[in-house]
Amino acid sequence: MLQSRLLGPLRALERAFVPSFRSAQQSFQPQSLIQRPLSASIALPKTTPSISRSLLPFSQVRYASHASQGTANRHSRDPAGKRLGAKRTGGEYVVPGCIIFKQRGSKWFPGDNCAMGRDHTIYATQAGYVRYYADPEKHPERRYIGVVFEKDGQLPHPRNAPSRRKLNMITIPRMDPVAYQSDMVASIDENGTQVGSVEAVNAASGPQLRPGYMYREANWQIGRAAEKAGISAMPYDRRNRWLAWRKRQARAERAAQMKSLKGKKKAGKKGK
Repeated sequence: MLQSRLLGPLRALERAFVPSFRSAQQSFQPQSLIQRPLSASIALPKTTPSISRSLLPFSQVRYASHASQGTANRHSRDPAGKRLGAKRTGGEYVVPGCIIFKQRGSKWFPGDNCAMGRDHTIYATQAGYVRYYADPEKHPERRYIGVVFEKDGQLPHPRNAPSRRKLNMITIPRMDPVAYQSDMVASIDENGTQVGSVEAVNAASGPQLRPGYMYREANWQIGRAAEKAGISAMPYDRRNRWLAWRKRQARAERAAQMKSLKGKKKAGKKGK
């Protein structure tokens, strides 16, 4: 009973559409083709010569809009720049760790006093001046970036020449050692250590010090000043909780005082 109810409408549709298909096959002409795409819901065989006009209301046609076409390509059309290229020019002063050139791939290679990072970034390992150069003896086609210590230094160095390392030092000409002579004289007596200037001695007024100098006792004498005055400090006792409580109370009172002063300043500003 259920099967006959389901098959009834299908047979009625078959009686309605089969005659129209047959008439369409008999009157087929190339100019009568309808250039409209059908949806995937109506699957027709490739050998169907034409489509009846009675099926057009059941077809679904979808056209891509202009906005959807632009949305699909907007992420790959204009990417952000990667800021590649030279960051320091030839002859410019750099410090250790300063980036000289950023690149994709090894277009430039690190030379003297330079190194290359894992993203092919060339940076300086010593302080000096940047040089862009080629070294045919080392490689006929590679280009190098190096650092020299002198402003007029040149790269590449002659073959088998010793390599130079700066080590944060400045080259100065070697000079013969000179015996050290001080212009100050010191004397120790019962009054303490007295320091005077040799050049500023005047027989009439006595020894005089240069500006910026003063008489001062020795450190060991300053350290024993409390002992001479009879002042003795109490030995530290870690179990003395009374002293710790007094210190803690003093800190709390100081913090409360500072907080009250801060509140008065805020109130004065609001009143203005």
